Amino acid sequence: MRSLATVLTVSGLALAICLSFGGCKNDGQAAGDGAAKSQAALRIAVIPKGTIHEYWKSVHAGALKAEAECQDVQIIWKGPIKEDDREQQINVIESFVAAGVDGIVLAPLDELALVKPVQEAMKSGIPVVIMDSGLKAEAGRDYVGYVATDNYAGGKLAAAHMIELLGGKGDVLVLRYQHGSASTSQREDGFLEGLKAAPDIRVVSSDRYGGPTSDTAYTEAENLLTRFDRLDGIFCACEPMTFGVLKALVRAGRAGEVKLIGFDPSAKLIEAMQQGHVHAIVLQDPLNIGYLAVKKLVAHVRGERIEERIDTGCTLATPENMNDPRIRELLSPPLEKYLP
Repeated sequence: MRSLATVLTVSGLALAICLSFGGCKNDGQAAGDGAAKSQAALRIAVIPKGTIHEYWKSVHAGALKAEAECQDVQIIWKGPIKEDDREQQINVIESFVAAGVDGIVLAPLDELALVKPVQEAMKSGIPVVIMDSGLKAEAGRDYVGYVATDNYAGGKLAAAHMIELLGGKGDVLVLRYQHGSASTSQREDGFLEGLKAAPDIRVVSSDRYGGPTSDTAYTEAENLLTRFDRLDGIFCACEPMTFGVLKALVRAGRAGEVKLIGFDPSAKLIEAMQQGHVHAIVLQDPLNIGYLAVKKLVAHVRGERIEERIDTGCTLATPENMNDPRIRELLSPPLEKYLP
């Protein structure tokens, strides 16, 4: 019964994907209205880790920007709602493979669980570009390219600023995101490694996980703040973690007192930085990640040689530089130009 349910789930997703493309190919013919476009255009599936966080809206905007620039390319955006639904993301991949798309851009939820589905897509002749977060697989064989921030370097950048904020001494904790997420694990590890430059900074906790949403992070942060009544700094490796911790700090009356550094912005975190409650945010360029991932996949499908790995860079926003033009653009990407 479980196997049958899985088959039906994948079949249902495949049908929905086919319909969104204007019909599936059948003996070389596209079905339904818009058939000419479906036949002419490369059909590129873009699969994020989740669809509710601000970060993924920027990635989506970047993918649509690439679609607008590339001739005869059609993007379809589909992913799990929450960033802990590995099974749903695997089903989406399998459905796109069944629908016969021309390529897949994927942000893997889990560096191990998504290896086999990606390998199966490649074996089916559907090239895959990995974006945002890595896989424990071999580039050039299991996927054709990787577009992401150097997440370890981003964590070390946050650590250097924490050292500066604390004058090289104090008690710090890291609230981790969730098991299997390669990008956030690299940020957390980079941060911990960077703190070794300041031997008078003590890491009081680095083994607790906040989970996939700001609500789960808030609950865990409340427990940690109760446990550590003397605390000087906190690092969070993604936006929902940072916001959950911020809410806990505000409720405990310790916002601003405890130095909070996060990863990825949102409107509420930007406001909190203006208020002095968030002390820095490591900025990626998610719009560019989505854009380059699609552009590189299209180039590969069309026979061009592409780099196996592209580092899209990261920078640090602080209350002091947040109004600089480039920092302001990264804090609030121009999504309205691309999103419907």
